[in-house]
Amino acid sequence: MTNPIADPLVEVPDTNATSDLVRIEATEAGAATVIMNRPARKNAFDPDLIAALDQAFETLAGAEGVRVVFLRGAGGTFSAGADLAWMRESITLTEADNRDDAMALAAMLKRLWDLPALTVALVEGGAFGGGAGLAAACDLAIAVRGANFSFSEVRLGLIPGVISPYVVGAIGPRAARGLFASARVFDADHAEKIGLITEVVADAAALEAAKARIAREVLACAPDAMADAKRLVSDVYAREIDHNLMELTAKRIAAARVGEEGQEGVQAFLDRRKPRWAE
Repeated sequence: MTNPIADPLVEVPDTNATSDLVRIEATEAGAATVIMNRPARKNAFDPDLIAALDQAFETLAGAEGVRVVFLRGAGGTFSAGADLAWMRESITLTEADNRDDAMALAAMLKRLWDLPALTVALVEGGAFGGGAGLAAACDLAIAVRGANFSFSEVRLGLIPGVISPYVVGAIGPRAARGLFASARVFDADHAEKIGLITEVVADAAALEAAKARIAREVLACAPDAMADAKRLVSDVYAREIDHNLMELTAKRIAAARVGEEGQEGVQAFLDRRKPRWAE
């Protein structure tokens, strides 16, 4: 599989017929942008797009040097959620087939969640249903003011199943219950207020400026330490602060201090120079 950091602009390796549904643009500095490329369908999910996203995240997880992954939709809309044709097909499937179908989406979201690089959703237009779930599965999410969001599944007699762990983790159980059960459409300012979005910007130009700012910030951070810091959150979240957790965190920081990046980073700070990864 081709390394997506080899050239300033690359695409997901053309290993199957769905690869044109997702593009990866990457810089030599390690900033990659995953672009959902179904603008005519407002980047709505179907099995092919889900498979292409899964492949893209797998590619980036194994690509050396990737420090930040931006996720966006082509054509000015992040994602409209489930494709109508896909929903039409789902009502003809058995429960077992629907479970397998849903597991493909669940696996793709988990692959995004597990990426070692910082992940950032860039939301324009709207993020509905699974699209909002994608934003919630990213470490950061920036939206243009005027973007809209909704978990509209209950209007169809459905529930926001596989996206729920990421959404509840982002906005908390009370906000999730209200939005899941009401299917309310809400704007970017409200999305920021509840934690689904971490930053709201004025327009598309400001979104590009925020993207460039984050890419610059990440260059100052040690790549392995970034991945370890993300794993640390999952390991300590909601755990009782007892001796076992205290020992786990002490061991983790001790290992970081004697590790290659820790040694280089502290020495560079003492020498008043940039560490190797920031040069």
